[in-house]
Amino acid sequence: MKTHNNLYPKIYSMENLILAWQKARKGKTKKLYIIEFEKNTEKNLLDLHLELKEEAYWPKPLKTFILRDPKTRVISKSDFRDRIIHHALNNIIRVLFEKSFIYDSCANQIGKGNLFALRRFDKFQRKVTSNFTHSAFCLKADIKHYFQEVNHGILLNILKRKIQDKDTLELIKKILNNNANFRTKRERERE
Repeated sequence: MKTHNNLYPKIYSMENLILAWQKARKGKTKKLYIIEFEKNTEKNLLDLHLELKEEAYWPKPLKTFILRDPKTRVISKSDFRDRIIHHALNNIIRVLFEKSFIYDSCANQIGKGNLFALRRFDKFQRKVTSNFTHSAFCLKADIKHYFQEVNHGILLNILKRKIQDKDTLELIKKILNNNANFRTKRERERE
């Protein structure tokens, strides 16, 4: 299996940060936090660049709130500048993992949004029911607190199989640890 080094400079390159900023702001340009950031976009992106380059970047604390649509959920939201970093990281490492995902994985996959998922469902529905001539069942399931329960150790071990760049792995750890309020009970006990 091919491993990758020297990813970190690509993450903090100004070209990548500009692309990440554009992705993070897409569809949200009227939000106050975007307007505030963009009062001095160049300086703010340069600050992020330097923080990353000097390995001085730390995510801001998450803002946590309750969402009741369609069910009650606890949501944690990263600061806008941190979302730029998430996009910058994703821009570089996504391609290392995409080919290993199952074809029908739609979550956050380019070109695999709701329409793709509906088409795949329709295809499977027709196949299982022999073109709607037989009955079939569909299981709808949800993993409770999925993101809060992901074991960071296991996740990092999976990432390390392809990423050998210690600075990139450290950035990922910082992002994961910013979600400290939602680590599993087992992870908190080990600390």
